[in-house]
This record gives sequence, structure tokens and C-alpha cells, in this order.
Amino acid sequence: MNAVRRLSLVTDEIHPRRPGSLRIAVATQDLKSLNAHFGSAKHFAVYDVTRDGWDFVEAVSFDDVSDETGKHRIEGDDRITPKVNALRGCHLLFCVAIGGPSAAKVVSAKVHPIKVGQPESIQDVLSRTQNMLRTAPPPWLRKVLAQAGAAAKKPFEDED
Repeated sequence: MNAVRRLSLVTDEIHPRRPGSLRIAVATQDLKSLNAHFGSAKHFAVYDVTRDGWDFVEAVSFDDVSDETGKHRIEGDDRITPKVNALRGCHLLFCVAIGGPSAAKVVSAKVHPIKVGQPESIQDVLSRTQNMLRTAPPPWLRKVLAQAGAAAKKPFEDED
């Protein structure tokens, strides 16, 4: 069985999202750098990013990760689904690499995967994301922001 641990900051609400924020996950081995493939990431560092700053939301840790050999494991041994489930509520996933089947599962969970070829600090990822929000976001990010805005308004549409 795959053990998943979550380390979250305690607030009055469980993981409140700042208005206009983009929730991102960073695949990491050390909680300091974007330095992991999706399947072999020991952790996801999750942040809410706005034009004005960012807030740490939580760190999600996994015991059973890929060894990156490319070999399939025993039938029924699923390490991907717990990771996809951990990303629920995120808009973007930054990782060094992600395989096609994993990327398809991430996209079906409404998370946009972004492959970054070389490791870099999480601080740099956050700064770059914040800068994209401040300036003219690229088309793919505008689409993510539009979907995030629609999802945030949805619960209130039924109220009179």
C-alpha cells in the first residue's frame, strides 16, 4: 500500500485559496527545488500564487516512487493514481519530466502539467509564475485562469 503524508499550514479554514490565486504543485525530492520527474517525485510542494505574492499551502509526500527504469511494475501496483489524487485542486504541475500516460491522467484531473527540462529552485518557479500573472499570460495560462475563475464562481451560481 502506498503511504501518502500531508504537511499543511493550519488556518481557520482548510486550505483557503486567496482570491485570484493559481494553485501550483512542484515535483521535488528535497522541498527546495523543482528537481523530480512526476513518477519519481518524493514530494509535491503546493503553493497559491497571485500577482502580489505566494503562500505555501502544503507538502504532500509519497513512500512508493518510481525508480525511473522505465519498467512496468506488477499488475495492480499503481503509484500514479495517489499522485494524481494529491493534485486535485491544483491548476498547474511543474516537473522535470512526465510520461504520456501520467500526463493524460493529470490533464483529466484538470491540472496542466509543465515540463521544465532542468532543475531549478522552487523560488524561481514561483517568481516566474508570478511574473506571468503580472504581465501578459501566455494563451495556455489564460485558459487555465479562465477555468479556475469559472470553477471558483460555480458554487455560488445556484444561490438566489
